[in-house]
Amino acid sequence: MAAAAFGAMTAGAQAADVNACLITKTDTNPFFVKMKEGALAKAEELGVGLKTYAGKIEGDNESQVQAIETCVADGAKGILLVPTDSKGIVESVKKARDAGILVIALDTPLDPADAADATFATDNFEAGRLIGEWAKATLGDGAADARIAFLDLLPAQPTVDVLRDQGFMTGFGIDTKNVAVIGDEDDSRIVGHDVTNGNEEGGRTAMENLLQQDPMVNLVYTINEPAAAGAYEALKSVGREGDVTIVSVDGGCPGVKNVAEGVIGATSQQYPLIMASKGIEAIKEYADTGKLPEKTPGKEFTDTGVTLITDKPVEGVDSITSQEGLEKCWG
Repeated sequence: MAAAAFGAMTAGAQAADVNACLITKTDTNPFFVKMKEGALAKAEELGVGLKTYAGKIEGDNESQVQAIETCVADGAKGILLVPTDSKGIVESVKKARDAGILVIALDTPLDPADAADATFATDNFEAGRLIGEWAKATLGDGAADARIAFLDLLPAQPTVDVLRDQGFMTGFGIDTKNVAVIGDEDDSRIVGHDVTNGNEEGGRTAMENLLQQDPMVNLVYTINEPAAAGAYEALKSVGREGDVTIVSVDGGCPGVKNVAEGVIGATSQQYPLIMASKGIEAIKEYADTGKLPEKTPGKEFTDTGVTLITDKPVEGVDSITSQEGLEKCWG
């Protein structure tokens, strides 16, 4: 059983009137590192005491359960949580909320979403839709005969995985109305799905597996940019890196550089630092006034933004260049 990987407090946190926790999936993924950076900076600015926790690996739900229990015992006023298991963590979240703690899901909604008091996140469906629309327009007439490989996150299919997949398919023109489980799509253009654990090694292995199923893959959807980098290496090893289009989601600085270098055709940029800093602001306001965070009009969560990054823009799909993306990456 993995224990919480770390815990830290901002300077002066011992004397803070308002204490909070940030719980992420791991402390090694650059996305969560940037999220921690945003939370710590905003906590220091507002005089909020902040402890941070993470699992040792993706999928480490038990560490998150333990972290929530610690935060409740410590009298935290609010918890920012990036759930590893959107369903499995719900019972622990309920106990925290019953103790009067504001719980905000970051990046990944709980299942059900209203198990948290609020969700601050990228519109993951929109992120997928943008790269799907771009890919369809880029392939042009060839979209009708595309051979698509899906490099997903985990076998458990967390909500972010499903939303990005279905957004991509919708943008590309694949019917998802009757699809309850990733991989059940009825479209001959889909070669298959494999999981990556969101890292480069997983992306390479998944790409190798799907190339064995169909060596003529010409479009690769990846859950994030480390997986995309791994997919590119697998394609390069068989001489296919120049004739396969890769699309992804995240918009971290290394991923945007890969757009500039032609490794990734387009990526949807999200903003973890904003998610975390706004989350700390919401906890402070809740502590001071009892006010709950407001949702973005027309959505069931607070949308922290998403932007398509590509150096090959297409008509009808708004985007910015990789140079512009580097100026914004994960800020």
